[in-house]
Amino acid sequence: MRPGIHPDSRPVVFRDRASGQSFLIRSTLDSARTIEWEDGHTYPLVDVEISSASHPFHTGTSRVLDTAGRVERFERRYGRTAAAR
Repeated sequence: MRPGIHPDSRPVVFRDRASGQSFLIRSTLDSARTIEWEDGHTYPLVDVEISSASHPFHTGTSRVLDTAGRVERFERRYGRTAAAR
């Protein structure tokens, strides 16, 4: 890698606003806001709207959609193909 062209990577705390859970990971993002972490050090704080802690897919709270109704509506609208009959 060429020196001087890449941003600095540093530990940053990302806080999920929906669940309140925080993650300490390395990132190139910077923030004026800071937070004191469990280890006693102060890190930049970045609030995110959604993360794996609150996303329905990762938490298992996703809803099952009515896929049969969607298929029937599609077939009514566009018909079935000759090969599918």
